[in-house]
Amino acid sequence: SGLLPLISADRAVASAVESVRARPAARDAELDLVAPAGVRPAILAGLLGADPGPGLLVVVTATGREADDLAISLRSWAPAHADAIAVLPAWETLPHERLSPRSDTVARRLSVLRRLSHPDPDGPGGPLRVVVLPVRALLQPVVDGLGELEPVALRAGQDADLGQVAEALTAAAYTRVDMVERRGEFAVRGGILDVFPPTDDHPLRVEFWGDQVEEIRWFTVADQRSLEAADGLWAPPCREILLTEAVRARAAALVDELPGIADMLVRLAEGIAVEGMESLAPVLGERMLPLLDLLGDDALLVLADPQRVRRLA
Repeated sequence: SGLLPLISADRAVASAVESVRARPAARDAELDLVAPAGVRPAILAGLLGADPGPGLLVVVTATGREADDLAISLRSWAPAHADAIAVLPAWETLPHERLSPRSDTVARRLSVLRRLSHPDPDGPGGPLRVVVLPVRALLQPVVDGLGELEPVALRAGQDADLGQVAEALTAAAYTRVDMVERRGEFAVRGGILDVFPPTDDHPLRVEFWGDQVEEIRWFTVADQRSLEAADGLWAPPCREILLTEAVRARAAALVDELPGIADMLVRLAEGIAVEGMESLAPVLGERMLPLLDLLGDDALLVLADPQRVRRLA
């Protein structure tokens, strides 16, 4: 980050930063900036540090790997904003395939959308300054209201009913098991709740004393041994289609209209999650929205390597 003042002194970079300061007068303007790939994160850090800067910096890359790499680099160039930089991944599957995206992918997506809609400055769901996403994630419409889905959140010392927490995890598409081994699972043993949020590297063990959260610690999957204490539990949903009463009613109403997938719709109407149910989002959700509609009017859109982005789009 000590190199930023030198790079920012470059005439082209300074002009780009000044164009950001000039917004919203130049809101609809387009600017082409040609630079080596290695300096792109530094230029983005300069745009992020503009005063006034963009309300949200949205960086579109060609692939998911490029998005992850760019976010890592940008956190190094702008360490003060490291916690406010997030990647919105695309599904590994195509939207029409009868395959469900991985739970960690869905949870990362929902975590970003939640932070955009309802940032919580006191927890891991704080406000975002930068969202990096591959073009596939930008193109795919999303179900309206995903940002309203509340994560299951707990902190030590908080009053909470263990039964209600377990019901909330089930409603958020977590699977109840005897022993937690995979992401998206939870287990209840006496006054102990084990949860593996898909966005975390390790599962969490929540110990209750009556109706109070006494302690929250990480633990290892291999031997189930507790590790160091955690700040809290923040568990976003594992599916982008949750089997609410409204969704189940829509599934039941579609059984006769769509006989080719009647078996899937019957199970969904009964509240049973089915592999590939996300492919039915356009008919099970209330409506679909372009992702750009969720990013806000003050977002600054940056295309990294626009020719490759357009080609892959």
